[in-house]
Amino acid sequence: MEEEKKHPEHKHHEHKECKCHEHHEHKHEECKCHEHEHKHEECKCHEHKHEECKCHEHPEPPHEKRIKELEDSLLRSKAEFINYRKRLEEEQSRLLKYCNEDLIKETLPILDNFERAIKMDDTNLDDEVSKFLSGFKMIYCNLVNILKSYGVIEIDGNNKPFDPTYHEAIMTEKRDGVQPGMVLEVLQKGYILKDKVIRPAMVKVSE
Repeated sequence: MEEEKKHPEHKHHEHKECKCHEHHEHKHEECKCHEHEHKHEECKCHEHKHEECKCHEHPEPPHEKRIKELEDSLLRSKAEFINYRKRLEEEQSRLLKYCNEDLIKETLPILDNFERAIKMDDTNLDDEVSKFLSGFKMIYCNLVNILKSYGVIEIDGNNKPFDPTYHEAIMTEKRDGVQPGMVLEVLQKGYILKDKVIRPAMVKVSE
């Protein structure tokens, strides 16, 4: 009987040892929690450093950025004004260069009529026709000199290769010994005002 009483006590004693072991495991868990808290604190410190980097990305004060934008806008406006002034000067120069173009174009038909009248003259310079046309010749020469003083030049087309920039072909003719595309005859003179063709020459071209 005594042995049986001791035996249950012995079991109860073993149960107490198990609780102690559980208590030991609980301490181990506390260590883990402590480690977790320590790591968590380190992460917060790291996040704080990351916030400092974000602040470092914006070192320029707002007013300096605004000043820079205004300076860039001023430079662009200045460049646009310079380009506008250049275009205006070029346009004024072009207008002054060809300011007499319309007047000269209206004068050219008069010059053509003088040339037709002069071609009526023959080799006999003592007849009445030649004496009458001598005044036409003087007027014609004066008119040609005035046009030259304003930069009007006659287009030379005889025996020249046909050039659509300076010539206008109104007739073609096949002629032996002449290459195709050559100007055979100028039917109406063409003129250049400085460096601009104001009237192309009407010509006959070889086939």
